[in-house]
Amino acid sequence: MAKNKLKKFNAYNTFPNTFDARNQFKGKWHETVFKNQNPITLELACGRGEYTVGLAQLYPDRNFIGIDVKAARMWQGAKFALDNGLNNVAFIRIQIDFLLEYFAPGEVSEIWITFPDPQPQKPRARQRLTSPQFLGKYVQLLSPGQFINLKTDSDLLFQYTLETIKPLPVQLHEVVMNIDDLDPMPPALSIKTYYENLWRSKDIQIKYLKFSFTEPAPTAQ
Repeated sequence: MAKNKLKKFNAYNTFPNTFDARNQFKGKWHETVFKNQNPITLELACGRGEYTVGLAQLYPDRNFIGIDVKAARMWQGAKFALDNGLNNVAFIRIQIDFLLEYFAPGEVSEIWITFPDPQPQKPRARQRLTSPQFLGKYVQLLSPGQFINLKTDSDLLFQYTLETIKPLPVQLHEVVMNIDDLDPMPPALSIKTYYENLWRSKDIQIKYLKFSFTEPAPTAQ
């Protein structure tokens, strides 16, 4: 297993659509990587990149970047994108804590968070990807009105997110307790990852939240 991960890690580093902390494209992703001005969507903690490439197939007029710390995971999505000629896909191996070091304010047009670790232990609540510390980063990247999407199996994370954004200048666009109740289901929610299939096999309902900030980030004094 370790050898297979190392093989994928090494292959990931040779792909033309993969990057890491050495690649400083802050404010230059459009011109340097995608060679166009199409909107950029981030998938955070993208794992195998299934959602990143799924969205890229649905929306060829947008650019998509999957972000994770595990190259051996992202190898799958990066290879799929190359094999299928998806030129609107990239992957970057960084920690999400340092997001603002790699993307400029206004450079990102949408964020997807799909089946992240809910970090159920209370001392790890700060590491939840919808904690105040992470939301504070997202509001700096996104202009008011641009969407953050959370798709999760976790009741804990879903309710935590609703409580966390309640006092913030946020507009709720969709709060769905079970996406199977949607008829028709939007194409973007029809994409299924390994983890979604796993939870569905255990009869766990999939929840979805879509919201946006209504005010820009405060200007630093």
